[in-house]
Formats: sequence, structure tokens, C-alpha cells
Amino acid sequence: MATAPEPSIDELNRQSARLEAESRKLRAEAAKLTAEEAKLSAERYKLLAEQYKLERDKMLSPWAIVVQALIGGAALLAAALALLKYLAP
Repeated sequence: MATAPEPSIDELNRQSARLEAESRKLRAEAAKLTAEEAKLSAERYKLLAEQYKLERDKMLSPWAIVVQALIGGAALLAAALALLKYLAP
């Protein structure tokens, strides 16, 4: 059986440098993916908050209409009473 010759120091240094460069590239890619994940997570929480706000508004909007109608009715009644008081002798 033939044995493979021992790699030279230069060859080992080149392999080591190549592996280091590849490692740095993979770490940078992992950092980029982690940042993207954090950005998407923040967007998800923002959309959930907007969904909860819309659901709350949907639940409260009929009550807001009722309150606005009551305020408008009270304003009309006050205006009518003021007009009657002004026109009455």
C-alpha cells in the first residue's frame, strides 16, 4: 500500500487560511440571518399589536357611535331650549 506524502507547512498554512476565511464568512452570514430574524420578529409583534388595536376598535366602535349620538342629541336639546328661552316672552 502506498501512503500519502505528508503535506508541507505551506500547504497546511494555505488550508488553515482558507478554512479561517470560510469560517469568518459563515459567522458573518449567521450574524446577518440573526439580524434578519430579529427584524422579522419585531415586524410580527408590530402586526400583532395592530391586529389587537383593530379588534379593540371594532368592539368599541358601536359604543362610540352611541355616545356621539347622545352628545349630539344633548347639544340639539340644549340649542332648542336656548331658542325657546330666547323666543319666549
